[in-house]
Amino acid sequence: MITTDRAIFRAALPDGGRLIGLDVGTKTIGTALCDAGWSFASPALLIRRTKFAKDKAQLVDLMTAQHVRGLVVGLPLNLDGTESPRSQATRSMARLLDDLGPVLLWDERWSTVAVERFMIEQDMSRAKRAERIDNLAAAHILQAAIDALVAA
Repeated sequence: MITTDRAIFRAALPDGGRLIGLDVGTKTIGTALCDAGWSFASPALLIRRTKFAKDKAQLVDLMTAQHVRGLVVGLPLNLDGTESPRSQATRSMARLLDDLGPVLLWDERWSTVAVERFMIEQDMSRAKRAERIDNLAAAHILQAAIDALVAA
């Protein structure tokens, strides 16, 4: 099941459970995990993209080890809310991951900007920012989603 509707996603997981957040890029996939009670999200493994089968295997290993029950995938929309080729690529990735559990596509228009500002405020070097931005963006996406899921 793939949805953008948080009520449908929540209904698919009536007992909650750990979620994984994904920030899917062309070179990396940033990941984040949340607790089973959907309180907080934190950065996890950075997957350097190679072949899809290897990328998915790394994701499955992480999800199995962490007992993940659902996925929140950042959907990169244009500022006006329309979809772009990158949005379509993300939807395609979600379809390929659909067998791993329910998938919530979450609007991530401002996640990278918010995380970039935070890292600049923390006076992180460019090298550290480049290394950490995808995982922190995944955590930002996942935190926004679980906040909305709990509030619903």
